[in-house]
Amino acid sequence: MHVRDLGLQAAEDRDLFRRAAAEARTIVSADTDFGTLLALTRDSKPSVVIFRRSTSRRLATQIELLVKNLSTIEPALIRGAVVVFEDTRIRVRHLPIVGDE
Repeated sequence: MHVRDLGLQAAEDRDLFRRAAAEARTIVSADTDFGTLLALTRDSKPSVVIFRRSTSRRLATQIELLVKNLSTIEPALIRGAVVVFEDTRIRVRHLPIVGDE
């Protein structure tokens, strides 16, 4: 589901986080600020999947990459995590992010 489908394309990031957490959704984005913003909240939900600039911008390629790795990252997403897809690796950071983790 896209934010446009919900009429939230102009919403503040914190409002998107609240909505996603309330509906047990995971945010998927190329906005690298989302991981930082979520870390600042120290919340354990919602989970966020981020596609870094170096990964393909083609939606079909991102979906393929996500589906291919979903069984590996799903437990972390259910628990609460920031998952970052890069060219050569996938990084998982469990939530909440506190201190010098």
